[in-house]
Amino acid sequence: MTVKTIQTEAVQNLLKKVAGLDKDQGSPRMKEIVFRLVSDIYKMIDDLDITPDEFWQGVNYLNELGTNKEAVLLAPGLGFDHFLDIREDAKDEAIGLAGGTPRTIEGPLYVQDAPISEGEARMDDGQTPGQGMWLHGKVLDEEGNPVAGAVVDLWHADSKGGYSYFDPTQSEFNLRRRVITDDQGCYRARSIVPNGYGCPPNGSTLKVLHALGRHGNRPAHIHYFVSKPGFKHLTTQINLAGDAYTYDDFAFATREELVVAATPMNDNNHGFNEEYLDVEFNIEILKTDNEELTDKHARARASVA
Repeated sequence: MTVKTIQTEAVQNLLKKVAGLDKDQGSPRMKEIVFRLVSDIYKMIDDLDITPDEFWQGVNYLNELGTNKEAVLLAPGLGFDHFLDIREDAKDEAIGLAGGTPRTIEGPLYVQDAPISEGEARMDDGQTPGQGMWLHGKVLDEEGNPVAGAVVDLWHADSKGGYSYFDPTQSEFNLRRRVITDDQGCYRARSIVPNGYGCPPNGSTLKVLHALGRHGNRPAHIHYFVSKPGFKHLTTQINLAGDAYTYDDFAFATREELVVAATPMNDNNHGFNEEYLDVEFNIEILKTDNEELTDKHARARASVA
């Protein structure tokens, strides 16, 4: 039998006490968020007639999720990262800062303070197997002028889908570099072709995705931060065209404008002695006087130091 208790005086009083609304101490913002969160969960229990068994399965799952450190995987898998991007796009539209290269999710695998180079960098350590890739492009402003001195922060997986720092078999900062654009706004990087990756096969994230009839795979992609004082910071990534998961990314990061062709080349340029893939991605960033918009948003990020 389904019962409804959310609007009873007992439950409403309980919610106020849970959120500390009967206390003067504490953070008003935290109280507001907790009151809304717990209220919505109580209402969901009421509306869906969630049983004690189901509730405690959920609580135990949260313990497991934290133990496996997979909350940063589950969040994009449930669309939260993409939803935040949709909200940021709407905010930009509202203040007249829409346009430029589209943003998309950062993902959980960034490492701060990668080696920095002027104009050009080699991203791989020379020991990592994989087909060569020449990654290059220009950073332009909204009028099409080159932006010199912009920092293009790049990171991607190896040919097995692993990321340095998180994959102990790789050398420090392998496939991670920052490149400062030259006078023509150009950046260039020699690397290897990345592969996509899947969520841990016995992990917490895949457990939920399989229960939803979904997979946990990402296509081959390359991450970007692009920044310069006076310009809005850009967080984006490109997907290599032709990957089986390009348009079926479990993290919902694919945007049509960010799907980039990889062209096979065999011209012995850029230090390659065999066929490599040429990947060109030009970037448009927007001017802004708002200093808060010139840096990436605050969140916990990995650091070698």
